[in-house]
Amino acid sequence: MTEQKPTLQGLTSAEARKRQEQYGKNELTAAKKDGFFYKMLHVIGEPMFSLLLVAAIIYFILGEPRDGAIMLIFVVGIISIDVIQEWKTDKTLNALKDLSAPQITVLRDGKEMVIASADLVPGDLMLITEGVKIPADGEVLKASDLCVDESSLTGEAEGVWKTTVENAEPPSDYWRKDYCYAGTLVIQGSAYVSVDKIGAATEYGKIGANVAAAPEDPTPLQRQTGSLVKLCAGIAAVLFAAVGFITWFNIPDHSFNDRLTESILSGITLAMAMIPEEFPVILTVFLSMGAWRLAKQQSLVRRLPSVETLGAVSVLCVDKTGTITKNQMTVNDVWAVDNDKMNLCEIMGLGCEIDTYDPMEKAMLSYCEDFGFTKDHLFGGELLAEYAFTNELKMMGHVWKHDGEIIIAAKGSPERILTICSLNDHERRSAEAKLVDMSKQGLRVIAVGMMKPASADDIPAELTACTLTLCGLIGLTDPPRESVKEDIKQCTKAGVRVVMITGDNGLTASSIARQIGMPNSDHIITGDEINQMTGEELRERIKEVSIFSRVVPEHKMRIVKAFKDNGEIVAMTGDGVNDAPALKYADIGIAMGKRGSEVSREAADLILMDDNFSTIVHTIRDGRRIFDNIRKAVGYVFTIHIPIAFASLLAPIMGIYPESLLLLPVHVVLLELIIDPTCSIVLERQPAENDIMDRKPRNPREKLLNARIIFKSVLQGIVIFAASFGAYYAMLARNPEDAPVARAMGLIIIMLANLFLVQVNSSDRDFVTQSVKRLARDKVMWVVNIGTVAGILLILYTPLHEVFKLAPLSAGQFFQAFGIAAVAVLWYELVKLAKRATNLPKKKDPLTS
Repeated sequence: MTEQKPTLQGLTSAEARKRQEQYGKNELTAAKKDGFFYKMLHVIGEPMFSLLLVAAIIYFILGEPRDGAIMLIFVVGIISIDVIQEWKTDKTLNALKDLSAPQITVLRDGKEMVIASADLVPGDLMLITEGVKIPADGEVLKASDLCVDESSLTGEAEGVWKTTVENAEPPSDYWRKDYCYAGTLVIQGSAYVSVDKIGAATEYGKIGANVAAAPEDPTPLQRQTGSLVKLCAGIAAVLFAAVGFITWFNIPDHSFNDRLTESILSGITLAMAMIPEEFPVILTVFLSMGAWRLAKQQSLVRRLPSVETLGAVSVLCVDKTGTITKNQMTVNDVWAVDNDKMNLCEIMGLGCEIDTYDPMEKAMLSYCEDFGFTKDHLFGGELLAEYAFTNELKMMGHVWKHDGEIIIAAKGSPERILTICSLNDHERRSAEAKLVDMSKQGLRVIAVGMMKPASADDIPAELTACTLTLCGLIGLTDPPRESVKEDIKQCTKAGVRVVMITGDNGLTASSIARQIGMPNSDHIITGDEINQMTGEELRERIKEVSIFSRVVPEHKMRIVKAFKDNGEIVAMTGDGVNDAPALKYADIGIAMGKRGSEVSREAADLILMDDNFSTIVHTIRDGRRIFDNIRKAVGYVFTIHIPIAFASLLAPIMGIYPESLLLLPVHVVLLELIIDPTCSIVLERQPAENDIMDRKPRNPREKLLNARIIFKSVLQGIVIFAASFGAYYAMLARNPEDAPVARAMGLIIIMLANLFLVQVNSSDRDFVTQSVKRLARDKVMWVVNIGTVAGILLILYTPLHEVFKLAPLSAGQFFQAFGIAAVAVLWYELVKLAKRATNLPKKKDPLTS
């Protein structure tokens, strides 16, 4: 029964501000933020910067303060870039957290508004409804069928029916019936609650204040890149010693101190070239920026590692209503017993909630209005009792004192309502035939029944104890979204199997599935069948069935488990309180942003802000793009480090004197300044490949760097090394005294090859001309490329060339370097051409087709 209370006002905005200053935020513990100096120390602690500092110190020891100062300037520059990058990433992630932060409806300034739960203050009046996780302790002032799951505090699984402070009896134990507690869950009804305690002062806060947050485990990609960096660092340490040893013996005519410092500098140069310190940056930046781009497309990422998994999704389990369909219900067909449509309409209206949020009930009440049954007429009587809807019963009822008589108005699943109706064989066959007819049209069918007890004493305690008179059937339509048919086709092409889960009956689900082009639309498993199956039987059946009807949330967990046991990567949508376990268990849990409960949103990895199936498909596509770009960036880093590392290794082995080496530490740092923005800006922005949704889902256990990518990277890197080192060595051999010109030639070839490499490797299929077309439309790409060319001209043709121990190249030499760099990279376009030729579809022989 609904308990009434005088009109409630709540706080004013000014009062709320004052109380927040007094009590602080509604948080268990204040969020700790890493300061600027902490971030800087974290960056300085990286191996690359330790090597840079050592190199700078050695230059000072050698009596070359200018070179030492240059190294320190580079150290400061790279630290600044990394700190700014980390700050921008943190800013992006914090913005995503703010978007997904829990919210609550409150009454302020006499009107309802939605605020962040963290902004609640004592005295606030909050409205809690089904699915809300209560954010603060408070007294119940006004309630309607409020039932709360307090198991998180008390350990008791059974829901607690709440009452108002005004009607409360003295508590029999510590936990009050007229009081709501933070961290508990509303499983039925609604209420206005006056906030009493927030944050650590709540009962939940007392328990959880001293519990440390669980550390985040590294994701599979983080583990893979971490292992790669450690492996490269280990190899770098061995080669550091080897190159230092070789350099020592290459310069026997130098003094002991000079030999030692030159040997260490040669080793440092190689070690710096060997450590791919960009790998962790790639992961952080690509995933966080990918999540931000997804948020702009109405898909809010709550857990960053889920972005990795998106591209591997092979099964997509979706609710029919509101995701595949528009969630815009209208009454499309009505079948009334004895053609008494007016009686059917009135009983249907009496069976609806007074203040309903359900689209189906809204459609029913709108239909009632069309027949003259206003809300004032329907709900003007006295509500004596309610039979609550449950997933097990699949029906509900209201007991009204209406127009001087007691009426039980019940509605729900026809399969359940018909079992408690008094019908002869003919009447039952007629009703069942009409049910089949409506269901085949894709209508959601609701049965309506009534009973008129003689007195209040004759009202049954349970709906199942009633003997109803069938009033008729209501057929509601909820048309599929216009884009769903094309989306299903795209998913099928991409190897993503779409599975429909619905509470409707099988015929309705099958009809909708046919309309949207789902494969095997006539194969259905019902909730009752799931109950009868063993886990092994279900695993076998789901291999060919993609429609599950009359499903309750508890079945979703079994469905997800069965698919996962079959080796599938499962994404699951859900919006209800009981969907949370299945969302957590799925590889990707997707909650509905518009109609989803807060509990389902908290359990999910993604929140669909527009509840649209198309958005899920776009999200999977973008997940594939992000992983593709991460893989391209890691391959690019691997490629561009090979000529740097080989040049640092081979020159000492060939006996080239330290002062004539192709790359000195300052040049490695200069190249790192180019590689970093190329990774984090240019490659992150690359659009999806044209065939990205024509591929099957990737294997989640597949390595980031597989044999194919390693072979490609090594081959490209060796060619660039051969081109740059060959040009450098040829010029040095002609004139050993002109090392700055030879060094400039080799270095510029590497820098220009880097520009070509990004364009060539931006796609595994499309030719470089396509990349150039994209470049023409992207201002950021223009800035990076023009900036690189301007930097090359600056270090060659200004006094800076002396600082970098280079010499200006003549126009002929410069264009020669440009041509060598182009050839060293663009040869891979021939590989793409060969791939295309071998992958062309073969023409069918008309005699055999």
